[in-house]
Amino acid sequence: MLESRGITAGDTVEVKIEDERSIRGILMPHHEFSADNVIIVKLPNGYNVGIVPEGIDSVRLISKAERKDESKKMRIVEGPGKDRDRKEADEKLPRISIVSTGGTIASYVDYRTGAVKPAISPDELARSVPELLSMARLRTEVLYSILSENMRPEIWTHLAERVADHLNEGSVGCIIPHGTDTMGFSAAALSFALDNLTGPVVLVGSQRSSDRPSSDSIINLLAAARVCVDSDLGEVVVLMHERTDDSDCAIHRGTRVRKCHSSRRDAFKSINEPPLGRVSNGAITLREGYEKRRHGKVTARAKFDENVVMIQFYPGMSISRFEKSVEDATGIVIAGTGLGHVHQEAIPTIRRLTEKGIPVCITTQCIWGTTDLKVYSTGRDMLLAGAIPLGDMLTETAYVKLSWVLGHESRYDKVRELMLSNLRHEFSDRRFLT
Repeated sequence: MLESRGITAGDTVEVKIEDERSIRGILMPHHEFSADNVIIVKLPNGYNVGIVPEGIDSVRLISKAERKDESKKMRIVEGPGKDRDRKEADEKLPRISIVSTGGTIASYVDYRTGAVKPAISPDELARSVPELLSMARLRTEVLYSILSENMRPEIWTHLAERVADHLNEGSVGCIIPHGTDTMGFSAAALSFALDNLTGPVVLVGSQRSSDRPSSDSIINLLAAARVCVDSDLGEVVVLMHERTDDSDCAIHRGTRVRKCHSSRRDAFKSINEPPLGRVSNGAITLREGYEKRRHGKVTARAKFDENVVMIQFYPGMSISRFEKSVEDATGIVIAGTGLGHVHQEAIPTIRRLTEKGIPVCITTQCIWGTTDLKVYSTGRDMLLAGAIPLGDMLTETAYVKLSWVLGHESRYDKVRELMLSNLRHEFSDRRFLT
């Protein structure tokens, strides 16, 4: 039907359907997830609709897509350490490394066809965000192509080692595009694994894909680049939209950030403290107490114990279920109720575990606030059983920290000491009013 009318992907068409409605937009190409018997049209508002041919009365060509010479592409710094001749970027600009954990460094809309394409090379990244070329030279590496729920400790190890390499080879900062679902875990892992940071390590993501009018990907990426180039920050941070509009991006400390909403653009919040800073209209402000860039060599101590277990205690959890959950664990993090409590019947199991040299760390299920096992009798019994309360440390951060500590230390007393030491601003005795 389309071929007989000379219609191809990228053309503007008008489709009339059986109830006499008409749909006008750009004909999209098929991709791996689209059914063969569906016509996909991108509407003027940026959203796509699928139409089955059986419901179509007619298709009319409105205009042909402009065909551009694909041989003319931007050329920028490409691959780990390999420079290509180019005119678009000034060699005197600082260099930023972009180390991607997924197949998409940044996605862009091909306006000839209306299709969304992953920008997996520096050339495509420059086409998607040309403003980057006025800020820095780019060095990119696609380290992994995975969904964020498939992240695991061995990937944290590899990622930390590559980030250290990039910084030691002259990059002023490192941007890590990452899926949002587990970005807080990865930020905490890099926070503990990297020492003597000579520049910021900025994890950045997007809640909305780049073909949607409400996409936050480009603004977040540009703000992350601005932090790398124009700040003296020397920490691992997460940078995302601070509000639902496009006014500001918040800079969150890597050990104190949580995704608090499944889809809103302001989903990420700093917990128990204000954001470390923000980027507003290109201007960066950082609150006092942040870690500054250091000099020398960045080191990666990135070994993680994969036998640490994270449990959320709940009413009705049987002791047998609890014991099965921690079987063969080398370390345990329990998110307890309220101030960090578990059922009284679980306390003997905690005692047996700690007597065997297995650390049992306690956090709270509450988003804000702290553990305190000295208020009620249950908590005091947990302390006597050897439980380690971790103050206002996030459960996710506690899990990552214990994995990291056990990756480097096996002596119980030393593990306990390290878990109670504030290594990366992961907990605080100070309470902020928000």
